[in-house]
Amino acid sequence: MLAKELKTGTKKSHTAAENTKFIASFLGGVVSEENYRELIKDFYFVYSAIEEEFSRIDNSDNKFFDRIIADIDFKELHRVDAIKKDLRYFYGPNWNTLIKPSEACIQYVERIHEVAETDPYLLVGHHYTRYLGDLSGGQILKGIAEKALNLPKGEGLNFYEFDIEDKKAFKQKYRDALDNLPVDTQQTNAIITEANYAFRLNMYMFDQLSGNAGQGFWKVLLGTAFSVFKK
Repeated sequence: MLAKELKTGTKKSHTAAENTKFIASFLGGVVSEENYRELIKDFYFVYSAIEEEFSRIDNSDNKFFDRIIADIDFKELHRVDAIKKDLRYFYGPNWNTLIKPSEACIQYVERIHEVAETDPYLLVGHHYTRYLGDLSGGQILKGIAEKALNLPKGEGLNFYEFDIEDKKAFKQKYRDALDNLPVDTQQTNAIITEANYAFRLNMYMFDQLSGNAGQGFWKVLLGTAFSVFKK
């Protein structure tokens, strides 16, 4: 029951992420276009890293990790192309020459590439943290952003648009796929630990957006120590 264990095992981290200054303000309807486009810019690098590594492993000769990755790599969830549309709106046609990742984003991306090389199954924790969140709380943030940013119809919020008719049924499909992954108890525990670390990395990015980068750095540093200790 990996899906249930992930939900239970990351509950505190999920709550902590929602209580960061940036997300709490966002949920309260207070978000500037400048901060939002910075968030989307960092998400571009994060999702590019995740989808790049999933594609690389899916096309590798390692059939064990290939199966773990392939079973949750639903194409309907891919976000990079959608984010590119938003970046064109916020930064213009030359967006790819204008953007660069924040310090927190760099640390996040480096972690994704690191686990992909050493323990690819840990990517499940990162995938779960971001994509299932996009289908759940992300849809709430979309509605808030529409009102707060007053963007032209169809512009700037493609990140939250999924070609999925029944999101509730799809989320159950995703959870079923998690439950059927060929992972043992030790690997399950490691995935949960990594998912908690992914939440910390997200929180560091949010803290940089709200000017609390120092606080976020220590959260991530402690998360790194905790992750290493658990291994």
